[in-house]
Amino acid sequence: MTTSPPITVTRLDLQRLERMLDSLDEYGPAAEALEAELSRAQVVGHDEVPPGVVTMNSTVRCREEGSGKEYQLTLVYPDATGDEGKVSILAPVGTALLGLSIGQSIDWAVPAGKTLKLTLLDVTYQPEAAGDYNR
Repeated sequence: MTTSPPITVTRLDLQRLERMLDSLDEYGPAAEALEAELSRAQVVGHDEVPPGVVTMNSTVRCREEGSGKEYQLTLVYPDATGDEGKVSILAPVGTALLGLSIGQSIDWAVPAGKTLKLTLLDVTYQPEAAGDYNR
């Protein structure tokens, strides 16, 4: 069994995500997984989060270790998905990316029961670092 890396979440993201969870029509495994991640997170002010941490609406570059393939993903709320490269916070990879710091790795469950190892290489855009708190 792998151990989850420590994560950091902003107080503002925590409040918004808790409101989103409370508003869900169906509270299934994805919501439970997100709630578990939020409960173990170190919570900081939006002005205290380091720039290399994945927050909501961050765009990141990561690598799947088995193949070496790199991905650029933007972590979004469920209603903002649709464009290529946007991943919902309620998707397994979205939940796993939240709060990660550059250099940390996660296990990414993909269809067919496989698990891939994904390493965070860079946070190319973070709203807090850009001063964009109204996203």
